[in-house]
Amino acid sequence: METTNHSAVTEFFLVRLSQYPELQLFLFLLCLIMYMIILLGNSLLIIITILDSCLRTPMYFFLGNLSFLGICYTSSSIPPMLIIFVSERKSISFIGCALQMVVSLGLGSTECILLAVMAYDRYVAICNPVRYSIIINRVLYVQMAAWSWIIGSLNSLVQTVLTMLLPFCGNNIIDHLTCEILALLKVICSDISINVFIMTVSSIVLLVIPLLLIFISYMFILSSILRINSAEGRKKAFSTCSAHLTVVILFYGSALFTHMKPKSKFTTASDEIIGLSYEVITPMLNPIIYSLRNKEIKEAVKKILSRHVHLWKI
Repeated sequence: METTNHSAVTEFFLVRLSQYPELQLFLFLLCLIMYMIILLGNSLLIIITILDSCLRTPMYFFLGNLSFLGICYTSSSIPPMLIIFVSERKSISFIGCALQMVVSLGLGSTECILLAVMAYDRYVAICNPVRYSIIINRVLYVQMAAWSWIIGSLNSLVQTVLTMLLPFCGNNIIDHLTCEILALLKVICSDISINVFIMTVSSIVLLVIPLLLIFISYMFILSSILRINSAEGRKKAFSTCSAHLTVVILFYGSALFTHMKPKSKFTTASDEIIGLSYEVITPMLNPIIYSLRNKEIKEAVKKILSRHVHLWKI
């Protein structure tokens, strides 16, 4: 018998929402609004950190990377999702599916490492403020950000190639909103033990270990904050870390639930909602969370606005 391999599959059908046709217009408008908020919020945050010289510090450099990552991450999944919502043929090409997977998986992996790097930055800033500028110098923080992107990209490339080379045997129906690797592995008709092993290892390396490092960093940070004598100093330290900690809880909570929970053959509605929380909701909330309680960003916005108002009057 002739074996059909993955070359027989030229497109995939994303059928998760076909059973809820009445919701598709609502979800289209909801995702479109959230996408516009993501683009606007993260772009403004990047522009502010570039224009204001006071914000050219390691913390805001990492925050700019996180905002840029959020824009790219959602741009790889939301626009194709919007097209699928309004089209009768809810499909994506084989190459498009591979590109979507490599980008989303790579950026998700990068964010895991980047959040751990940001926790280390906060640890040095609060626990060793005198030597902060010496330890977190420009060379080091640029290298840490670069390695976050490199490691995330390599992990994504390896997992995507190993997945897309496997035979699908004509099975091209994906029970998901996007070409997510877990959903795609369910339609492969050959042994995926190597893929599962590599995914488990990468989940431990890129999810569990960074989360453990974040936890240890914040244990030291909390200990140092409690030793601060002034209430104002403690409040400032807590305010500096609370935004990052909130993002960590949102992102890692949903990511761990998705990638580390026992695998099921079928995707449930709750899986979709949890998946969307770190695919869409977290990037949307990032600039809001980092801006609301950040006096430096608020002051930078006021300075930029007053400068442009002054120029306009002239």
